[in-house]
Formats: sequence, structure tokens, C-alpha cells
Amino acid sequence: MSLPNALQSLSEGADQVIETSCATVILKGDTAYKLKKSVDFGFLDFTSVDKRREALGRELEFNRRTAADIYRDVTEIDGEAVLVMRRFDTGAVLAEQSAQPGWTPDLDLMQELGENIACFHARAEICRDPQHIDNIKYVIDSNDANIGRFSDALGAADVAAYSREINAIYNEVAELARRRFADGKVRRCHGDLHLGNILIEGGRPVLFDCIEFNERLSWIDVLYDLGFLLMDLWVRGFDTAANRVMNAWLDRAAREDGEAGLYEGLALLPLFMSVRAGVRCHVSANNGELDQARMYLDAARRFLAPVAVTVTAVGGLSGSGKSTYARAVAAGKGRAPGAVALRSDELRKRLWNWPSLERLPPEAYGPEQSQRTYHHLFALGQTVARAGQSVILDATFREAHWRDQAEATAVAAFDGVWLEVDRETRKHRVSARTRDVSDATPDVAGAQEAVEPAAISWQILNQT
Repeated sequence: MSLPNALQSLSEGADQVIETSCATVILKGDTAYKLKKSVDFGFLDFTSVDKRREALGRELEFNRRTAADIYRDVTEIDGEAVLVMRRFDTGAVLAEQSAQPGWTPDLDLMQELGENIACFHARAEICRDPQHIDNIKYVIDSNDANIGRFSDALGAADVAAYSREINAIYNEVAELARRRFADGKVRRCHGDLHLGNILIEGGRPVLFDCIEFNERLSWIDVLYDLGFLLMDLWVRGFDTAANRVMNAWLDRAAREDGEAGLYEGLALLPLFMSVRAGVRCHVSANNGELDQARMYLDAARRFLAPVAVTVTAVGGLSGSGKSTYARAVAAGKGRAPGAVALRSDELRKRLWNWPSLERLPPEAYGPEQSQRTYHHLFALGQTVARAGQSVILDATFREAHWRDQAEATAVAAFDGVWLEVDRETRKHRVSARTRDVSDATPDVAGAQEAVEPAAISWQILNQT
């Protein structure tokens, strides 16, 4: 039996038939049926029944890691392999939601999304096959060829400039990218992690439709996997959401996978986000969307442009709003997607291997432990800044010597901000916290002695 016979059988009485470049999806009642088309695009080959069956089997296996409730089975209909899925509301996909006028991302949801992706990456199979050590160069070369096909339409000078720029940046960071393979950062990832493949159900994010058809696009650096989502949010104008996802991912990845190599890897983020924008550029051009393709080409070049790194220290007594302030300004600091926010409360618990939302014992707040926490805060801040990403150091900084050391150890332009808030407001804010990493109580906040403004050399912001 042939592929058209299976299509005809399934299409009878269908609610909707959706065509993509390489698949047909048939919606019937609460079920979706997916068939691969008999096509060969070079990077994928579905020209035989066996190849289509194998691809659908991989699609089922890979996607059940994150969406087991959606991906049900692979069956045979009229001799053709068919992927059977639970039908879901496409209006709940983030790409569809973001296209609605006035839509803004729920930042708590973005926090959860970043954490979930970090957990997925931590569980993902590590690539041990050295032929995948340089898969990012494979995509760069593929982008070069595919964007080059539209050189006249996109502007020959811009296309040539981007090719020079992306390859120059790659040559600067290639050694780091290869080292991350050796360190186990190249894994069986999602591969196509943009807003069009993230569903919101029951108020929770669900990742679906990962890449199964090309090993070079599936065995990738975990940060490159995340980079697609960061790029997609940033280009759509959701800067704060992109920053929240990045910081949530970093904090959770540090706990799930350890800090080794995590923050150094940020040196690759401009390259990764640029490559992702380059992919969108040629895909848009191939679909005849030339204005959008030009926009993505411009974005791809802007991600590579040098941006000054800043180190910002945010201090204040408990309840003064340090973390709220840090999150509010982080997206505007340095290069996309903004500054890494390092919070001393989180680092202290991480050093103790302690759950974020469980209270530490009193001895964790002794002078030696505070010194340990501050030194780690400064060390990570230096690592992030040296990787080219701006950083925000979030701690009380009550003692002058910690404020002095923050400035003295900064490896980039430094800015100190002190948040001044009256005692009763701070106590009220602390009492209203829920699911917060800070262990401060209203009594702790009330007992903290005010710091004389004359002792503060940083910019003082009254937040009352």
C-alpha cells in the first residue's frame, strides 16, 4: 500500500488537515495523526516506508521525554507508519499566544519554563560520539549556504558581512565549544526549542515536536538548545521574559548539573543566538517572507556585535527589594539577553547543597559561612563578566568591607546601588513573601540595624 492510500483513509471525516514541508497532520476528534511525506531535503530523507517508520519511531521516543501524555504510539494504516497523538488546543501554544495583541509573558511561567528546560537537559543523554564534537559548525555552514541562496533578495553586502562575522566569532570560541563536548555539555536535546513548540496546559509549560530527523541537529550543546528560545523571545520584543528564562535555567542547571563549566559557557551565547536567528532567516526566506528574513538577518548580526560588560552590585537590608530591582533592570544590562543575576541567598543554599525553599540551620549564617558565600558570589561574578555577560550581584552588603570588595574585584565597569527602605515596610514585605529562597523573617528584617547613608558610597535609591 502507498502513502496516498493511508492519507486518504485517515482524511475521511477529518476535522482539519495540516500540511507542513515534510509531514501531514490529520485532526479527528481528540486525536491527531501524523504521517511523514516522501521527501528528501538533504538534511532529512523520508523517501521510503522504512525511513518514515524509523523517523516516526524516533519522534515518539524523543518527545515522550517531555510530552508523554501527548505522544501515544506509532501504528500502521494501509501499510504506512502513523504517529498517533492526543489532540491539543493549538491556541495554547506560546507562539500563537504571543501573536495576540497586548499579550505579555507571565514571568512566573517563564521562571518555571527555564527551570523545566534545565531539568530536561540534566537528564538528557550525553553524546559520546566524537563525530558530533563540532555540530555547531555544521549549522553555521548550512546557514551560509541557505542564506546565500537569497543573497540578492536580502542584500548581498549584508549576507557577505554576516558570513564573515559569524565565522570570525566561531573561530574565536571553537576551542571552548569543543571543550564543552568533552565536558558532557553536548546532549540529546530538543533541537527546535522555540515558542512554536511550547504548549501551556494546566498552567504548566510542555515541550513538544523536538528534532528527530538529523543527528547533527539533535546532539547539540545544551546552551545552544536554550539559545533558540532566548533568541525567539528577544527578537519578539520580550526582553524581560528572555532574561528570566536564562537566569532560571542557570540557577536550576547549577543545582541539577553542577557549576563546572556552566557560567564559562556563556561566552558562546552570542554565537548560539546568532546561529538560531540565521536558521530563522533562511527558513523565512524560503517561505517567501523576505521582510521577516531581513529582520532575522539583522538580529543575527546584532547578537554578534560587541557590547560593554557591566558589574552591578545591589545592596540593602532584608525586604528592601533587591531581587525585585535586579530582575527589573537585568534585561537592560549588557548584551542579549541581559545580565546574569547572582543572588547570595541562592548561592548560600547551593554551597550547603540545600533545597532552595527550605530554611537553612542557624550555623549557615555564621561569619565564616557568610564570608564563604560572598567570596563565591564574587568569583562567579568574575566568571560571568569574563565570559562577556553582564552580571548583577544581589546581597545585603551591610558591611562596608563587602561593598568595597565587590567594587575591588569587579572585572568590568562597576555600579553600586543601595536600596533604602524603612523598617516597617521591609518587615511587611518579608512577611508577604511566598516560595522565596530567602530565609529572612519579619523579626530578622526588623532587627537589622540601619546603615547610615553617609557610609554608603553607592547610588542610594529610596524604595519606600
